[in-house]
Amino acid sequence: MAFVRLRSLRKNALLRDLVSETKLATGDFIMPYFVSEGKNKKQPIKSMPGIYRLSLENLIRDAKETKSLGIKAVLLFGVSTKKDIYGTEAYRNDGAVQKAIKEIKKNIKDIVVITDVCLCGYTTHGHCGILNAKRGANVDNDRTLKILAKVALSHAEAGADLVAPSAMMDGQVKTIRDAMDKHGLEETGILAYSAKYASNFYGPFREALDSRPQFGDRRSYQMDFRNSDEALREIGQDINEGADIVMVKPALGYLDIIRRAKQDFNIPLAAYNVSGEYSLVKLGSAKGLFDEKKIVLEILTSIKRAGADLIITYHAKEAAGWLKA
Repeated sequence: MAFVRLRSLRKNALLRDLVSETKLATGDFIMPYFVSEGKNKKQPIKSMPGIYRLSLENLIRDAKETKSLGIKAVLLFGVSTKKDIYGTEAYRNDGAVQKAIKEIKKNIKDIVVITDVCLCGYTTHGHCGILNAKRGANVDNDRTLKILAKVALSHAEAGADLVAPSAMMDGQVKTIRDAMDKHGLEETGILAYSAKYASNFYGPFREALDSRPQFGDRRSYQMDFRNSDEALREIGQDINEGADIVMVKPALGYLDIIRRAKQDFNIPLAAYNVSGEYSLVKLGSAKGLFDEKKIVLEILTSIKRAGADLIITYHAKEAAGWLKA
């Protein structure tokens, strides 16, 4: 009889919704933005339909719409045309991201501003840190930490609520936490890219930031996608170093990592539904292979069901609109 009653529940859409185990909400989403210098810029990213590089006034306009949909947080990436081997543009006090933080805080109430802390979009070589001149394409971890701290400080001083170090340098969370505390920025939190895999799903993002490595790859500092125990060690280390929120990236191919992280750690957990995952859905939907609304909500629900408290996704605005409809 229990099975009969269960089948009866499934036949009634209202009852199915009432007893569903996973509830997806607009407050779960974080909307990423690509911020560029200049004025009146809204440059389409070819490999990411519906996503743009936005100059400041267009960013504010779009972020206001995002907030009106019930999305409570944005994640900012800087688009730089002034690259050098050290990524110095990343920590300029009047850089695109730094100005964007101030303007968002000035013009939009009650929204969380998160900023990416990395050098890949600011270096001519496209790597996430300073290169070791004596070792070719190898990144100099300790030298990079000092630069990442400068970037994080510039964002925190501009008013960021959370800085999100994504370079996957050993010790980056502790270095940034110590630097911010030393400068009286104890209230600025850290969302750590703790389990960031050397994934093949990042291609469209690298077009957006023009950040493809000019030689070599990032496997020496990003995680091997064949490993899962390593992810838990990385997450645990970041928590010990002072992370307030930890992240698994990408999301869809790493639901098992999200689940293990949720089970093992009592800390807010984010997952990044990355550019390649987004673009595959967009391109497939455009070809009529599946219903975009249905597949997006299924994917985002699977990420939430796996254990993510927060989902960074380029689908955020569309998904929020569908959930409110």
